[in-house]
Amino acid sequence: MTVRELKEELDLMVGIPFNLQRLHFLDQGILMDDAILKFYDVIPGAVISLCIWHYDGWTELVLAAVEGDPSKLSCLGISEDTFYRTANSQHFKGEQWKQWTTHRAFVALYITAHRGHVDAVKYLLELGADCLGKSPLGRTPLHVVAAMGRTDCIRPLLEHGASIHDRDAKGDSPVTIARRLNRMHFERKMFLLYWMIKSGTKDPDDLTVKEAPKKPSPESVSKKILALSP
Repeated sequence: MTVRELKEELDLMVGIPFNLQRLHFLDQGILMDDAILKFYDVIPGAVISLCIWHYDGWTELVLAAVEGDPSKLSCLGISEDTFYRTANSQHFKGEQWKQWTTHRAFVALYITAHRGHVDAVKYLLELGADCLGKSPLGRTPLHVVAAMGRTDCIRPLLEHGASIHDRDAKGDSPVTIARRLNRMHFERKMFLLYWMIKSGTKDPDDLTVKEAPKKPSPESVSKKILALSP
């Protein structure tokens, strides 16, 4: 396994986009993406430390998202009207500023959804965070929700347009991820809520297939023909 492949798995398991991850092992410094773990003498049972890149205020945002506190997130550059600035973002204006805040709001949504912080997820969605946005690996917040089986976070994401069919760079959808991780209960609930929202119904019983009409017997058909005959 390469370091990048490990990061891609950690992306699902810890809910932090792989491009923000910084892995360390003993005194080897930062593990480079293209290297294999064996190159760093990583053995079974060894401990690899995961840190967040410090640049552009990402560490503060990730920690606030992991905690799931909307009041802290609101002060960390997730909306266009924020007063929060970094050494990098203070020069942004117009569309560049919008893209910067939009990206931060998406990352916050990605992490809070993974951790199951429903209140924070709803807050971010109402603020305009894009649940259709994708990480560098092509994953949406619903992908990491499916990986962790966070059933409480399904509805708010689906109600804001999330799709159970979006595929990541590996071709996996939230459905296939839930199936691969044996989260059958989550998969069924996700399907049910998806079709409830699509059909506009609030009662799951309305989605059940009604009994098909009985096929008329040959005798009844014959009687109808005779009745119509001159």
